Amino acid sequence: MMISLQELCSGIPLHPLPQNRGRDEGVPHSPVRTPQLSAQEEKLALENSLRYFPHEHHSTLAPEFAEELRRFGHIYMYRFCPRIHMRAYPINEYPCKTKKAAAIMHMIMNNLDPLVAQFPQELVTYGGNGQVFSNWAQFWLVMHYLSEMTEDQTLVMYSGHPLGLFPSHPGAPRVVITNGMVIPNYSSRKDYEKMFALGVTMYGQMTAGSYCYIGPQGIVHGTVLTVLNAGRRYLGLDDLAGKVFVTSGLGGMSGAQAKAATIVGCIGVIAEVDESALVKRHQQGWLMEITTSLDECVHRIRKARKDKETLSLGYHGNIVDLWERLVEEYEKTGELLVDLGSDQTSCHNPFSGGYYPLQLSFSEANQMMCSDPQTFRQLVHESLRRQISAINKLSDKGMFFWDYGNAFLLEAQRAGADVELKGGRGTEFRYPSYVQHIMGDIFSLGFGPFRWVCTSADPSDLAVTDHIAGSVLEDIIAQGVSDAVRKQYSDNIRWIREAGRHKLVVGSQARILYSDQKGRISIAVSINRAVATGQVKAPVVISRDHHDVSGTDSPYRETSNVYDGSAYCADMAVQNFVGDSFRGATWVALHNGGGVGWGEVINGGFGLVLDGSPEAEQNAKTMLSWDVSNGVARRCWSGNRNAYDTITRTMEEDRSLRVTLPYEIRDRSVLDVALREK
Repeated sequence: MMISLQELCSGIPLHPLPQNRGRDEGVPHSPVRTPQLSAQEEKLALENSLRYFPHEHHSTLAPEFAEELRRFGHIYMYRFCPRIHMRAYPINEYPCKTKKAAAIMHMIMNNLDPLVAQFPQELVTYGGNGQVFSNWAQFWLVMHYLSEMTEDQTLVMYSGHPLGLFPSHPGAPRVVITNGMVIPNYSSRKDYEKMFALGVTMYGQMTAGSYCYIGPQGIVHGTVLTVLNAGRRYLGLDDLAGKVFVTSGLGGMSGAQAKAATIVGCIGVIAEVDESALVKRHQQGWLMEITTSLDECVHRIRKARKDKETLSLGYHGNIVDLWERLVEEYEKTGELLVDLGSDQTSCHNPFSGGYYPLQLSFSEANQMMCSDPQTFRQLVHESLRRQISAINKLSDKGMFFWDYGNAFLLEAQRAGADVELKGGRGTEFRYPSYVQHIMGDIFSLGFGPFRWVCTSADPSDLAVTDHIAGSVLEDIIAQGVSDAVRKQYSDNIRWIREAGRHKLVVGSQARILYSDQKGRISIAVSINRAVATGQVKAPVVISRDHHDVSGTDSPYRETSNVYDGSAYCADMAVQNFVGDSFRGATWVALHNGGGVGWGEVINGGFGLVLDGSPEAEQNAKTMLSWDVSNGVARRCWSGNRNAYDTITRTMEEDRSLRVTLPYEIRDRSVLDVALREK
């Protein structure tokens, strides 16, 4: 029997305990984890999990939690997975004392919607291990706290664990989230696996642990912009008809690649080893065709190239086999069948289901990563070396390849693959990161992934906000902008005008576009006023991906084009989190890990509820100004010319903004002369 939202918000069900139904085999599940705990550590993990329950239930729960730990490497508390249709319900249906809390509940349940989440019963939204919470007891407690919260309280979240409601004030964030904030010397993968198994930390990815994921639409848009701009940069083309883009991955984030290929009008060929992921994207309408045959794959590529056909083709098999077959075809015929290439396997998590080596089948790999992790690691490294070897051969013949910020080249380097860039800086490889060559310039203009969610869950509200956003950007262009800014606005106006036709909504009624500071503020203000007048029927949550101008310090992705030595510093992301918190954000989050992996990144995000009030409008103006200008100022100081021009214009428009500008070293010979002097 299904429960109601009122029951869901009443706290952990204890009297009686819910029936233990175990895992639902009808949904995908996270790969088994191998934390390699000692006997004492296993006891500690079990003890930690029982803290959520009164002692009279310990004798019942302890054996099943111990079994989960041994079988799956973590205690998820499957017994407490709620019997409810998990989705983003209209905001007015949530029991609450403040609509801001109801909006957060709306966002949490969207992250766990089986249509959205990669492994819903393990509370993983995307990326293989991007947790919303560490276990189901935490989910129940958070929903209860949010339903009871007032405007004078703040919920504090420690890596999935709700520490409690603490007195604050209406201007404070309603929720403050930290995920994975461990002491730096203990931020290795091995440390993470152990601490996650103990239930004391978790990997929130980016928008999984900050409750701001909007389904694959976000990465669809980012991939569309990336492929479009890759075509402009590498091929000198705006029209990609007949051009072939080869990549891998059709999971929670990477599944967007199929849809993006059809939107830009190219031929997208995506390899995926997990049949369920292929079927899901095909049923969704994002993947047009599926084949298990490399011969058929090559035949369809040739035909689609000849006919300049728009195609998204899923190859059910290993990406290494596909790359090696494309090399073989070139060596036999002299025909280069691929123009653009990338990879979106979850290489931030290569030994626990993020990368599948070509020597093993999907099921064999899932078994070996648990039963023989050392051998599995060796096979992953061998597979990465072969993959890079094939990519290098095709690249030498004219294919353009880029790293998609998933730690692919970083892990390939660690595997001993030939990815070195002779004379390159520490964050540079033989192939560029998509930030270095494509998105970095966009970030330096202040453009990044701005998004909003209509909490009414009504598609007509989303249509209204789409119209508002498109009109706002057109008005800004009419006022006069630079050519570089105009091009970005034009791409995004086209995106927003066509968004409804492309049927991008999965889960909540959400939209994303790339905008700069002026655009974000203008859209937010206009939407807030539409809520105030009733044109939009319920509050709207604005947010962004952590992968943005200011949100993330990541030397192999977001800050890979920062060359002053500060790419490994995390001041920007931490300052952003703090600054958003006292400038009006409804909730804020700061994470270790995300994108390229645990210990490699610090990133943060926010949610801000537009409820139609004057306070919400002021919060949006104040917070969004900081949220963009922080990163542009940092990029300016690092020597980026686009960022220098952008922040200079921003200071002219807002006289209260005063940024320290760098002086240019015009005669670089003074450096050599000075260093020769003793």
